[in-house]
Order: sequence, then structure tokens, then C-alpha cells
Amino acid sequence: MATTRLRDVAERAGVSIRTVSNVVNGYAPVAEETRLRVEKAVAELGYRPNLLARNLKRGRTGMLALVVPELDVPYFSELARAVIAEARTRGYTVVIDQTDGEPDRERELIMRGASAARFDGVILSPLSLSQADLAQRDGADPLVLLGERIAESQYDHVAIDNVAAAYAATEHLLDLGRTRIAAVGDQPYDTGETAQLRTRGYRDAHAARGLAVDESLIVATPRFHLSDGAAAMAALLDHPGGPPDAVFCYNDLLALGAIRTLLTRGLRVPEDVAVVGFDDIETGRYNTPTLTTVSPDKATIARLAVERITGRLDDALKDPPVELWAPHQLVVRESTVGR
Repeated sequence: MATTRLRDVAERAGVSIRTVSNVVNGYAPVAEETRLRVEKAVAELGYRPNLLARNLKRGRTGMLALVVPELDVPYFSELARAVIAEARTRGYTVVIDQTDGEPDRERELIMRGASAARFDGVILSPLSLSQADLAQRDGADPLVLLGERIAESQYDHVAIDNVAAAYAATEHLLDLGRTRIAAVGDQPYDTGETAQLRTRGYRDAHAARGLAVDESLIVATPRFHLSDGAAAMAALLDHPGGPPDAVFCYNDLLALGAIRTLLTRGLRVPEDVAVVGFDDIETGRYNTPTLTTVSPDKATIARLAVERITGRLDDALKDPPVELWAPHQLVVRESTVGR
């Protein structure tokens, strides 16, 4: 079967080859009626643009890098799926790497010398980068930052409001009449900004009710892993002041680890201890009990990040770097309200 060419699409749609190219590549505005006619011809003829040729002509690789701290944390793997889907609609392939939060690896991946030959741009969720690190980057290749590690950056930044999200999770537990609410996942060190914002939301929810926070119920964890949640919950159950009646965990893995400890110690969830997580990973929806959690809109985070980076690449975005906020919602399930 012969390969469908731009000329074939142009003849079918009754337009010029340049017009077809403009529609397919998004190079220039095209009248709506013309665009629809071209898109219909593309679909009928099964035309597939030669992305490799297009990228070579532009001096591009057609690849974006997505760099996250830990791929085995489900939030990041689910986010990666969303980024890949978004990038594919714009003709880009995504290459994924992880840093384990190591400063040297993060710096390597944002420097032009490390990335120019392989990627057209980088979407990065950093743990250790500083403003000084970013200032050393020449900025020739687009970079979009995810999460809360960098503030007031010279690069586009996509995040959710972690303070508001943690406030909503804590407020939910307070509304249920819980009085000893623990917080699991604080990270009071330089790379723990996200956790610190969630602790602030936890504190603000108490303050809004005129309630004092029992500082001994705020438990720090080195990472957001299942084992960290299980260990933190064990320590809370042995608390000299008595165990909590609710726990807000800073991600779903911590929450699932905490639930495992509660069940093995003979306690009921949520009757004895209510549990809220954060991230809305798929596993939490099928756990027993199903997990109440803060659900960041991963699809929107991915869309905003890919839109910004491809817009910069195509020179469609000339505005200064922006801070973009994706929505979130509290999803109430069995771990706080029962069946």
C-alpha cells in the first residue's frame, strides 16, 4: 500500500499543501472550516506525519525528559503515564529517569551539556535543587518544574496547593469528631518542602477550630514508603499519651503501611483509628478498607507541564515563566467513614 502524502491530503481537502502542513504541524492559524476539512481528509486517508523528518528539520530529537525522584512510588508512575499520553498527542516521545533525590544527578539532568543531545526539554520534579543550581543553567532548553521544591524560579512551575489540601484532609477528620489526629510524613529538613507545607495545612486546620496541636503526634519519616508508614504507626500506638484516633498520612503508601500496622495490632479502621492518605493511587481504591485520600489532578498537572514545555519549544509562548496550580479534591472512602 502506497504511503499517503501531504499532497494526497491536500487534493482530498481541496486546499494547498502548505495549508495541510499548517494544520498538521500547528504552524499558523487556519480557518475553522478549513481545519475541519483537512482533519477529515487526514482521518479518511490515514495520513501519519513523518515526525522524525519534522524534528530533524527543526533540529530536534522529538523527545522530552521526565525526571522524578522515585519511579517505584506509584504517584510518580501514574503521573508519568499521564505525561506520556499528553506528549504523544503533540508528537513527542517521553524518556523517563529517576534521581533518588540526589543533588548531583538532578544538577546533571538540568544542565544543557547533559541534555541537549538527547532531549528537547525537561520536566523535572526536584528534591534537592537550589535557586543557585538553576541560576547556573543557561536556559536554552525549556525546563518545567513540578512540585514545591523551587519557589520564585526563572522556569515554569506546576504544583498543587499542598497547604489547602492538607487542611481539607485534617478538617475532614475533625468534622468526624476525631480529637487526637496524628500527622505522619513530616520532613523538617532542606529537601522536605512538600511535607512541610502539608504540616502547615494540618496545623492551620487545628488553629481554625481553636485547637492546640500535640507536637508529639507529628511524626517525621525519612521517605514516603510503606515501611515508613508502618513504623510510624507502630510508634504512635505505643505513644505514652495514648494512641491517636485518626491519622493524616502525607502520601498513600504511608497510609497503607499505617493501616497494615493497625490491623496486625488488632485495631479497626476506621472505627478505632481513621486514616487519610494523599495522592489517590490506584492501590488505595482497591485496598480493604478503601482509602480516603487527597486526589491531585494528575491529568491536569501533566497537561499543564507538557503545554508549557512544547509551547516554549514551538515559540508559541513568549510570556515570562509562570506558576500554575492544578486542582485537587478530597475523596472520601471507607478508611474514614466505613462501609
